[in-house]
Amino acid sequence: MEGTGDLLALRGDLCFPIEVKSTKADKLYLSGRTKDQYDAMVNEGERCHLMPLYAHRLKGVRGDSWRIFRVETSNLSGRLRQLEKWIPAFPKTRNGSNYLNWEDGMPLNQLIALLCSTAGAEAASLAGLTARSSTISPSALPDTASDVPQPAALSPVLRGRTQTNVLAELARRRS
Repeated sequence: MEGTGDLLALRGDLCFPIEVKSTKADKLYLSGRTKDQYDAMVNEGERCHLMPLYAHRLKGVRGDSWRIFRVETSNLSGRLRQLEKWIPAFPKTRNGSNYLNWEDGMPLNQLIALLCSTAGAEAASLAGLTARSSTISPSALPDTASDVPQPAALSPVLRGRTQTNVLAELARRRS
C-alpha cells in the first residue's frame, strides 16, 4: 500500500512510518516513483496525525551511515509536535521540490538519543507532583502510622537459627 513506508516504528506514545532509501550518492532527487511515495507519505501523515520519516543510508560510509529526515505535516500534536523542531525536514531545491541530502540529515544515533532522553521529564513530573500536593492539606490525609505492623521480637532460639553457619548446617545434613 502506497504511503505506509517500509517500516513502522512504534512506542507507547510515538509512531513513525519510515521510508528507507539507500544510495551511493549523497543526494537523492525525488522524481517519478519516489515522488509518488513522498506524496503518499505526506497524505498518510496528514490523515493519521503522524510524523513520517525518511531514513537515508549512504553506502560506503564507515560509522553511522544513516541520516533521518522528517516529512512535513501540518497536524502534529503532543510529543510529535515537540520532536518536530529537532528532526530536520527535507531540504528543497531552487524550484521548491524536495530532495534528500545526506549531509543535512540527523544521524540515527542522535534520533535514538533524542527519543530515549528524559530531558524535561523530571521537571514536568515534579511540577505535577508539586501541584497535586499543594491542593491536598495534610490534615485531610488519614493517619496510617498506627496501621504499620511492628516486627515481632525474635526468641533466643530463633535468633541462633538465623545466625547459623551455612557450611556447618550443610555438613550436619550430609552426615
